[in-house]
Amino acid sequence: MSAKRFDDGRGPSQRQLRAGELIRRAMSDVLMRGEHHDPELARHTITVTEVRCSPDLRHATVFVMPLGGREIDQALDALKRARATLRRALARHVTMKYLPDLRFVLDESFDRMDETRRLLSEERVRRDVAHDDAEADGPGDAGEGGPQGD
Repeated sequence: MSAKRFDDGRGPSQRQLRAGELIRRAMSDVLMRGEHHDPELARHTITVTEVRCSPDLRHATVFVMPLGGREIDQALDALKRARATLRRALARHVTMKYLPDLRFVLDESFDRMDETRRLLSEERVRRDVAHDDAEADGPGDAGEGGPQGD
């Protein structure tokens, strides 16, 4: 029942998007300035790519990527260990009635983007795209042979 209660297929509300962006910016500042006082976490340069909030704003999924994609597991472990400290530091930057519980997840969109680029660069795909473009520019185009209005 809980899945149906929140997932109505419309996507996140403006409130969720605003809260997510506010948390993303504040989390980036906290990590950049080193306000977490965790030496293990300080070793990593981490990019916060996106924050998705639940409809009730009680939970936030923070999508992160370590610089260069190196030592991913160590960076995620350090973030998870420092979650309470990061949440307290975040509370100094964000004014919300309830600061959401944070969950850190690796952002895999960069990998998907690289795979898409690789697929689009294949000869077979380029040939198909060129063929589709040639058909669209052919004599059956809507701009040719139709009635002319003056």
